[in-house]
Amino acid sequence: METIRFEDLELDSRILRAVTEMGFEAATPIQAQAIPVQMEGRDIVGQAQTGTGKTAAFGIPLLQKVDPRDKKLQAIVLCPTRELAIQVAEEMRRLAKYMHGIKVVPVYGGQDITRQIRSLKEGVQIVIGTPGRVMDHMRRKTIRCDHVHTAILDEADEMLDMGFLEDMETILGDLPEERQTLMFSATMPMEIQRIAQKFQKDPVMVKMVQKELTVPEVTQYYYEVRRGTKVEVMCRLLDMYSPKLSMAFCNTKKQVDELVGELQGRGYFAEGLHGDLKQMQRDRVMNSFRTGKTEILVATDVAARGIDVGNVEAVFNYDIPQDDEYYVHRIGRTARAGHSGIAFSFVVGREVYKLRDIQRYCKTKIIPQAIPSLNDITEIKADKIMEQAEELIRDTDLSKMVNLIERKILEGEYTSMDVAAALLRMSMGEEGEDIYESSTLPRWLDDLDRRGRGDRGGRGGRGWDDRYDRGGRGDRYGRDDRGGWDDRDGNRGGRDRYGRDDRGGRGRRDGETGMVRLFINIGKDQNVRPGDILGAIAGESGISGRVVGSIDMFDGYTFVDVPEESASTVLKAMKNARIKGKNVHMEVAH
Repeated sequence: METIRFEDLELDSRILRAVTEMGFEAATPIQAQAIPVQMEGRDIVGQAQTGTGKTAAFGIPLLQKVDPRDKKLQAIVLCPTRELAIQVAEEMRRLAKYMHGIKVVPVYGGQDITRQIRSLKEGVQIVIGTPGRVMDHMRRKTIRCDHVHTAILDEADEMLDMGFLEDMETILGDLPEERQTLMFSATMPMEIQRIAQKFQKDPVMVKMVQKELTVPEVTQYYYEVRRGTKVEVMCRLLDMYSPKLSMAFCNTKKQVDELVGELQGRGYFAEGLHGDLKQMQRDRVMNSFRTGKTEILVATDVAARGIDVGNVEAVFNYDIPQDDEYYVHRIGRTARAGHSGIAFSFVVGREVYKLRDIQRYCKTKIIPQAIPSLNDITEIKADKIMEQAEELIRDTDLSKMVNLIERKILEGEYTSMDVAAALLRMSMGEEGEDIYESSTLPRWLDDLDRRGRGDRGGRGGRGWDDRYDRGGRGDRYGRDDRGGWDDRDGNRGGRDRYGRDDRGGRGRRDGETGMVRLFINIGKDQNVRPGDILGAIAGESGISGRVVGSIDMFDGYTFVDVPEESASTVLKAMKNARIKGKNVHMEVAH
């Protein structure tokens, strides 16, 4: 994989300054291919997975093209969900930090439209939004497309799945004919190819070819954490597993420096490796790591290329990698030359979906784990000391020590168990069980410890069980091969035609607590598809389409399951919504 640095791409110095400040050293494969083509003014069809750096791939050339002196709308970026629109807008603002005069505004359902109208009237060059809300503004004339020179469809296949095909075509059809059109999609179904043929001019195909990846024999775990507690969880795992040598990977140089400082402050022997280091510094760090003086090497993906240290026992994905292939390169640093290895990944919020994509792409299994409690760490430490003691008993003549202990016991008032317990406590350190002072723990971790979670093999959170992956359901809406909706045990459940279960309660899928069933007053007779329902809910309420549960359609009505914590948001957002031009009424199914 050839490394292309951002300074090699002839970027505006202000953008390059922002990229450097963000801590990125080299372009990802999609960025390296797409940026030069887009800067030439060509249309692009980009096929790449989520999390490969697509936003910067289209955002950097777009910012170079936008005129900050012209306050008229110059570019529209369409995204399938509210969350992605906000995320893209935030990254675009970071990239444009030193380009004064450029204004980026996200527009999406679920937010007061009058607030968006005020922002748009102040003058904006780039609008990033969901298709439904963009069309709403176009109808109100609060978005005028006369001067739009660039249109970008991000995650086009997901917009298709959510029922936005007609919206996408309507928006593209209303834009000036002389424009640059870019489309990024993980898959290329026929409808997406038809949009490309209809609305693009001689597009260049930029495709991230999936290589045959060989995932080493590494035990792989992941932990759902909060951003501010990654260091705490990593320290617990280091104490629990006690790897002699380990590597931790971060996505930016800044994060490498911060993590090294945190680990050193807690007494760990850690060093950092990234592109800002001179060769002499790099050689010193690597020599210290190879000899074991440095126990933890923290690095970026670019800086770690070419490193070959044979006895690394653990790898930490402190940040989830930007590119799926990076994950394989990272965990391949351990389990070399027939040795066993272990990899830990920390996911924050929606990153769990990215890790699910990595699992599918790499055809590997990443097991969810509970964050280890203080009791877990104490038990593991004690077990390891006892294992060492057993090995010593088997292989060593301890008769002199036995005689010494017996004499001390006869002279004093303590039993052999008292002496053994004291020696174990001494071996575990002065603090013994109190490995951490609980008063310094973040409250949520302290709460977990007080609840006494000890099941290290259990799920550490939601994971990608059937609730997210939808198990073996056949089509993209979760229907099984028989046209029904599987529950998690593989049967149809005991619901009647109104979605009630056998006990007369609200219709939840067996085993899937935390979901609320909603009733919608339209169905098959109104020519509505499950994708239309899904798209309307995600577009108006802002929740991800991935967390919506089963959609059961009948002739004149539909039932849909949504997460319990999102039910009120969905009901409020759908109060005045329309699906396929029809007014809808939604309420909790009873």
